[in-house]
Amino acid sequence: MSLGDRIHTVRTLAGAGVIGPLRPDKLVRIGQALRRFGPTPAAGYATCAIRHPDRTAIVDELGSLSFGDVQRRTNALAHALADRGIVEGDGIAIMCRNHRGFIEATVACSKLGADALYLNTSFAGPQITDVVKREKPRAIVFDEEFSDLVKDAARRRKRFIGWHGEGKLSDPTLEELVEEGDPEDVVPPDERGKAVILTSGTTGAPKGASRKQPESLDPAAALLSKIPLRSREPTMIAAPLFHSWGFAHFTLALGLGSTLVLRREFDPEETLSATAQHQCTALVVVPVMVQRILELPPETVDRYDLSALRVIAISGSALAPSLAERAMDRFGDVLYNLYGSTEVAWAAIATPEDMRAAPGSVGKPPRGTTLKLYDEEGDEVEQGETGRIFVGNDMLFEGYTGGGSKDVIDGLMATGDVGHIDEGGRLFVDGRDDEMIVSGGENVFPQEVEELLAAHDAVADVAVVGVEDEEFGQRLRAVIVKRKGTKLAEKDVQEHVKRNLAGYKVPRDVVFAEELPRTSTGKVLKRELGDDD
Repeated sequence: MSLGDRIHTVRTLAGAGVIGPLRPDKLVRIGQALRRFGPTPAAGYATCAIRHPDRTAIVDELGSLSFGDVQRRTNALAHALADRGIVEGDGIAIMCRNHRGFIEATVACSKLGADALYLNTSFAGPQITDVVKREKPRAIVFDEEFSDLVKDAARRRKRFIGWHGEGKLSDPTLEELVEEGDPEDVVPPDERGKAVILTSGTTGAPKGASRKQPESLDPAAALLSKIPLRSREPTMIAAPLFHSWGFAHFTLALGLGSTLVLRREFDPEETLSATAQHQCTALVVVPVMVQRILELPPETVDRYDLSALRVIAISGSALAPSLAERAMDRFGDVLYNLYGSTEVAWAAIATPEDMRAAPGSVGKPPRGTTLKLYDEEGDEVEQGETGRIFVGNDMLFEGYTGGGSKDVIDGLMATGDVGHIDEGGRLFVDGRDDEMIVSGGENVFPQEVEELLAAHDAVADVAVVGVEDEEFGQRLRAVIVKRKGTKLAEKDVQEHVKRNLAGYKVPRDVVFAEELPRTSTGKVLKRELGDDD
């Protein structure tokens, strides 16, 4: 890293309040914690407990915990797990919603040097079984509501319950482990544990993306240089913590000493209520969550004081330009859209200024990130031309745990998307490189048609897919959810597209649905929309 990059990191962290004056004794203890654990969740809560032990760390439906509480509780949990046979290098699967159990299980893994495997809470039983069989964790931590789903996967594995209701339980709970464990500091492991985030599985079986803990705070500085989060402020994380976007903000919160406000399940009005109640300055969401919030009656939204909110951080799936504009018109220019993937972490970040000046743009790469577009022959394309998106940064994943990786050119990794860069250096994502539809010899990326239809006053939600066609090879099918109280016919949709796009981009099929099938992070399950059954 160059001297300029190091200076930029220090300035960014200082501006965000991560670096500041400290008593000499606290500075020494923080240095020891970082030396013992490195920049990991284990060190994050240890240093926060040193800096401000009584400050609130977590707020969930059970109440609040201070940083000192979390430090002692995760020490006890780590010791209790070790007493039950979990050692450095073991894997622990975590299938929990957004609550303290997810956080504490993650930190305990970090203190033990165990690998944490995060299971999607929307997975069906067979998916969980397949993933666990492939990844072979030693133990599984799960919310009681998922007991039946993990029954097969958890056979011959240690089982612990993260969240539960009333009644008798057949497995020990994390709270019981905390009560029986030793709260004294844990001896640091020789090797840091890994975090394994699963891909969404929208186009196939979910894969495990393994990533080591970062070696420095440079990745945090890269995000903070674009998204103005500040130290010691409350953050509402509505995005699932098991997803790379929610998890990224959990790790950012460690460096910032932020209070994490969590709710187990997303409800649009409850999200606004909790954000207002705790005067959160940041709200972390996926696009469909903003869509649901904007569907609330205006008088409902007006009920909540969101004047403290400076950042709505959004990622996880494509953000339609019309949705971004509606969100900024409603809440102010506080929207920040991160484009990336589980494999590359991030590629570009769009600020409110980017989205106002160039609707549909996903912004520019932050400092320390290289972004290039290549054609099918591996040659870099000219500015304005469409190409495959490749990225390089400090957070690229190490490869899929089951084997294989993404394509790499010149040390840069493919995101799986295609796009183009405008004259201002902003990236536009045109679509998935495996979603291109060839209809009558013409290439069509569905996202352009989706964005046009999403801006229509009568369209609440839309997805465009390709289906087999004897004459054209493939034809476009638009699946549309109409806004309540509106009228929209097939010919209206087709004429609207024809007026605005080339004729070969007009959907030959228009299907109206009550809702679109989505993953828990808001991605549309397009494989379920192309069937002619």
